[in-house]
Amino acid sequence: MRGNATQPNPHIAEESRRAKDPHRPQTERVREQKDLKFGDIKMAATNKKIVLRNHVTGFPKESDMELVVAAGAAPSRVPEGTDGAVLVKNLYLSCDPYMRGRMSNHDGSYVDAFVVGEPITGYGVGKVVDSSHPRFKAGDYVWGMTGWEEYSLIKDPSRALFSIRHPDLPLSYYTGLLGMAGFTAYVGFHEICAPKEGERVFVSAASGAVGQLVGQFAKLMGCYVVGSAGSDDKVRLLREKFGFDDAFNYKKEKDLSVALTRCFPEGIDIYFENVGGAMLDAVLLNMRVRGRVAACGMISQYNLDRPDPVHNLTSVVTKRLRIEGFIVSDHYAKYREYEEKAARYVKEGKITYVEDVAEGLENAPAALIGLFSGRNVGKQVVVVARE
Repeated sequence: MRGNATQPNPHIAEESRRAKDPHRPQTERVREQKDLKFGDIKMAATNKKIVLRNHVTGFPKESDMELVVAAGAAPSRVPEGTDGAVLVKNLYLSCDPYMRGRMSNHDGSYVDAFVVGEPITGYGVGKVVDSSHPRFKAGDYVWGMTGWEEYSLIKDPSRALFSIRHPDLPLSYYTGLLGMAGFTAYVGFHEICAPKEGERVFVSAASGAVGQLVGQFAKLMGCYVVGSAGSDDKVRLLREKFGFDDAFNYKKEKDLSVALTRCFPEGIDIYFENVGGAMLDAVLLNMRVRGRVAACGMISQYNLDRPDPVHNLTSVVTKRLRIEGFIVSDHYAKYREYEEKAARYVKEGKITYVEDVAEGLENAPAALIGLFSGRNVGKQVVVVARE
């Protein structure tokens, strides 16, 4: 997957072709291009970026983002006098539901809003081109917070980046299974839910980046696991590939509470919450006494001006439920422990992992927007360049 850094970069050739194409998208601003060499890494003098055009209300659109290609924008090394920084060539970018909140200009989120006119930022995998930081050197592979662009100058890598300790595994896995999404699944299930063997576990949005792993972690614990998804194909994936005991298409169910009772006649011990709204309401009625809910996300609510009400909160009292929200970055002190365990699971064939791959930075806006209609199957990844 990494390849030889001295091989011709097909991404540069494609950019040259697009620059000459009179039918290229109007939103793509292409100027004069040049190539330069840095060590054995061929770099483009341009730096393609996905920038936010405007803050968003309601459902986001691809047109809320823009591909910008400007000549002379790609640095070749960390600027003189910039201590403790790294220059990264981005390889893979992660599309994640939490990014929707950053597209709006409002307070109350745990992460800052995107800046209009500036590159979108998110989790990604890259290769260090140059470094003035003692922990990182040229040639290192890293994952963490980076820009939606070909090259990013990261001024505080000790807070933003993790070095990759298993480059023998697919590097794209560090956008998901071996990165933020996988660690989110692990923390939410093991740390928040404190599972016991034989317990009954329900996972919503179960075919996504986090859900597919929660279900498999639960099976490794000896739990009974059911997932919900938004298509029959995804339901088959849960049953046949990820090993869920049962699954259902929530879009085909007239009554979600009835569907849950059918799957859990004795009730639910653990609910891994990814969607909110009507699903959460139905789950509360079907929880067992002293059940636990790990609130990871509520994607059904992110684009609504007025969130859906939850009517069954009395169940929290009568069933003595524990509902706990969590932010994965609060737990990164335990990431290395997780990385080793997850890498071992992959190498031993104990975990199955599915990615939905979009090729090219120009396709990143469509990939991100697709999350909110359930277009993706598995972890949504954008390939910027392949190593």
